[in-house]
Amino acid sequence: MKIINVEKIPEIIKKWQNDCEVFVPVDNEGAVDFIPWSEGSKITLEGNSLVPPKKLFFPQTETLYKYETKGQSANVIALEEKTAQRIIFGIRPCDLKSLEMLDDVFLTKGFVDPYYKLKRENTALVALLCAEACDTCFCTSMNIDPGAASGADIVACKSGEQLGLQAQTEKGEELLNKVSQLTTEGEIDFKKAGNFKLQADIEGLAEKLKEHFESPYWEAACRKCIGCGTCTYLCPTCHCFDINSNTRGDHGIKTRCWDSCMFSEYTLMAGGHNPRPGKKERFRQRFLHKLQYFPERYNKTACVGCGRCLAKCPAIVDITRIITELREVTGIGTGNVESVS
Repeated sequence: MKIINVEKIPEIIKKWQNDCEVFVPVDNEGAVDFIPWSEGSKITLEGNSLVPPKKLFFPQTETLYKYETKGQSANVIALEEKTAQRIIFGIRPCDLKSLEMLDDVFLTKGFVDPYYKLKRENTALVALLCAEACDTCFCTSMNIDPGAASGADIVACKSGEQLGLQAQTEKGEELLNKVSQLTTEGEIDFKKAGNFKLQADIEGLAEKLKEHFESPYWEAACRKCIGCGTCTYLCPTCHCFDINSNTRGDHGIKTRCWDSCMFSEYTLMAGGHNPRPGKKERFRQRFLHKLQYFPERYNKTACVGCGRCLAKCPAIVDITRIITELREVTGIGTGNVESVS
């Protein structure tokens, strides 16, 4: 393992930035976000980012292609993708796991999204293991180990004023070789996060939910939700999007932007029909997608226990509580569901 003093992290970042763009978690006016490192950036190694790093692979707004029309003919102009080599420094195990789920969506089942694929291929991941759990974290309930980072090129762990760096791939070895003069060999005493305040038992839930699409539970559970979509925009696994055209004269562009299943317009059809007309249907869709539909299609629960939705929901809709109550509704728990009101 390579060891470096925490105060020297900017020197490592600066070395790496000679060859590629490096994104780091920075406190930006009270909200931690992954942004390109620049001289003087104050890297935050405590807690997690507010906005998940999925935005670096699946941008909130992205131009797909240009087009032009002449009479009855149209011509599509592909954009030259020039995504530079990048490094994401400080990605947490939960967000790392979320990228596996986005890979499932954008790279499998017979379709490959070229925009997402290029960004994934050109990005090295330096994961930061978790030594402390936030009050809203429950990643262990989602079978995620806060002290491991499968899929990262380099695993980093912090203990006191020391940071340990261990390469897991050839790409990771190359990155550490570039900064070998700044590091020393050794080991650090790292203890992963434990004693999570929140728990959620998902065992057997996906199968049981098939029988409860029309359960009266959904009417009760959705009452305090205000449909703002905050949960979906901050969720590292949510991937709903809309595609828009912006035409000026004979030329235009197609863009993709984030959307949300919590918005009434998301399923609104051209004739005015909406298969999810009310809050209950949209609320149900969000949770069934995460807890039933995604597991059925990809054999993974589409939640990584990061807790962002709970931390920032203005109505304090708690997904761990929803899971507990759904277990009771489906007969794989105990108690009642009166508390949802």
